[in-house]
Amino acid sequence: MNLPNKLTMLRILLVPVFMVCASFRWMLAAGIVFAAASFTDFLDGHIARKYHLVTDFGKFADPLADKLLTTTAFLYMVVDGVCSPVVVAVILAREFAVSGLRMIAAGAPGGKVIAANSWGKAKTVLQMLTIIFYYFGYAAEAALAARPEASIFYTQLASYGLCWLVAAVTLMSGVKYLWDNRQFINTAK
Repeated sequence: MNLPNKLTMLRILLVPVFMVCASFRWMLAAGIVFAAASFTDFLDGHIARKYHLVTDFGKFADPLADKLLTTTAFLYMVVDGVCSPVVVAVILAREFAVSGLRMIAAGAPGGKVIAANSWGKAKTVLQMLTIIFYYFGYAAEAALAARPEASIFYTQLASYGLCWLVAAVTLMSGVKYLWDNRQFINTAK
């Protein structure tokens, strides 16, 4: 297994660590773990492209690792009341549709691995930045306030708005992905 694929696996392994931190409301720790895991997404792609280490495993595992990480974080944000369940439903619907199309393309004659497009990458970056903003913003506002439980209003409000922006970009990226690869839908048996 090459270095980019090891970084992808590290990102997957960091998901339960993030979950523990978020579950215990260790917001700064959750933010740090999430940011570190997000950085592995940039790093594995950069290394894979620069040193020609792109693999079919990486094309499948990298988006899966991103989905595990970001979806988990958005679920915790729903629990915290800063993300609408509708946003998570849009994210999940897009991810299931794209994953289904990838499986159809892989099973088509001559099997094709469809890598992420620029819209998908923009969607992932926006999702990760929104989550990082929430966890670091929450930790900063709570640390600076006399009453931490009442102090995170601005972070919550901004995070809620960012989540709806994420939903819009996620929806657009899904539509574009499905449209650009519609020929595979016709080949499904």
